[in-house]
Amino acid sequence: MTGIAINGRFLTQGMTGVQRFATEITAAADALAVQGEWPVARVLHPPGARDAGLRALRAEPVGTRGGQAWEQVDLPRALRGDLLVNLGNTAPILAGARQAVVIHDAGAFDTPESYSFAFRTWYRLLQRRLARGGARLLTVSEFSRGRIAAALGVDAASIGVLPEGGEHILRIPADGTVLARHGLEPARYALVVGNPAAHKNLAALTAAAEVLGRHGLTLAVAGAADPAVFRAGGAVAAGAARVLGRVSDAELRALYQNALCLVFPSRYEGFGLPPLEAMTCGCAVVAAHAGAVPEVCASAALYFDPAQPATLAEALDRLVTEDGLRDGLRAAGLERAAAFTWERAARVLLALLKDRIA
Repeated sequence: MTGIAINGRFLTQGMTGVQRFATEITAAADALAVQGEWPVARVLHPPGARDAGLRALRAEPVGTRGGQAWEQVDLPRALRGDLLVNLGNTAPILAGARQAVVIHDAGAFDTPESYSFAFRTWYRLLQRRLARGGARLLTVSEFSRGRIAAALGVDAASIGVLPEGGEHILRIPADGTVLARHGLEPARYALVVGNPAAHKNLAALTAAAEVLGRHGLTLAVAGAADPAVFRAGGAVAAGAARVLGRVSDAELRALYQNALCLVFPSRYEGFGLPPLEAMTCGCAVVAAHAGAVPEVCASAALYFDPAQPATLAEALDRLVTEDGLRDGLRAAGLERAAAFTWERAARVLLALLKDRIA
């Protein structure tokens, strides 16, 4: 049987959604390997990587480079015939068909305005070369499967799908002091988790801030948002919006658990991890009906049209004024989130690799 090597470049990168996916699915595979239910794989990483805390999988530093040079040159030299599993959108061209790569979305093709010219050009070139070279393509949703197939000119049926998990948010005790530090009261604020990327659609949140402000509520934005977005929306929006900056996992859990709801306005999403995290914490979700979010949340979210900000205001107005709506969404979200776990994702990943390691 062919061995498995996992691309551990994510152990040298900051924690965004892609690195969260790689970290959690590797940890879940490690836990299954302890039980004899996942092969004992090597996790190959650049020098200076953080400790992955593995018990059965074997972390192994290789090469001398870092970044893309390490991935393209040092990593393929260390494979020794193993199947390489790449969890974060990129992979070494030289590994050819001896690898699988999880491409989380087709954003470099579909939302080029969200990325620099150099970034999107490299991603487009690399992913096309990987597809032509016979790499096993994987992704995280049916939505992304369709978009990646269209972008790379491959049969959608050839792309495997493994959904993500959300239970990591429960691993660390909630840090409720974040509310007092920012002047937030339980159930008196709507939470946004996002960044200024164009496809995140944060500009639509001015309408949300305005309707919340009229009800005496606050819009709390966790992430690298620009306060000028809300100042541009007028005095009501600026007064109701509170930009929190980056928050820890412990703070984020407390924010989810105490929020009136999560507002997720992204108009393009390969999966949508914040809505799943929110549902896992019992937080109601109000989301744009776009990308993979309806696939993840199903009927457990209240949706709006991302192209029409007024529909977000209407949805929030309903949530504030309609008896039982928030409690119903919270219950439905908890039930829906239970179907998404990192253990399940690791098991699906292994099943999708069977034909390459048999």
